Amino acid sequence: MSPEKLAYMANQIGTFFKSQGPERGPVSIAEHISKFWDPRMRRAILAYIETDENSAKLQPMVLQAIRSLKTPVAD
Repeated sequence: MSPEKLAYMANQIGTFFKSQGPERGPVSIAEHISKFWDPRMRRAILAYIETDENSAKLQPMVLQAIRSLKTPVAD
């Protein structure tokens, strides 16, 4: 799956959890990605946000959630 598609999907998840607000929203987004994305997808989105240009394409809560997943992802 392309990194752009993953960013699109992550922003959709962010839109869903936006109503939870800035405190709970990023936690819920991170939990969702951890539960439902396979390790390759998580590694790809983590690599995607390494550049400012790409990280700017994500909603702030989504970016915060993905950054919280920075721990190594095992297969």
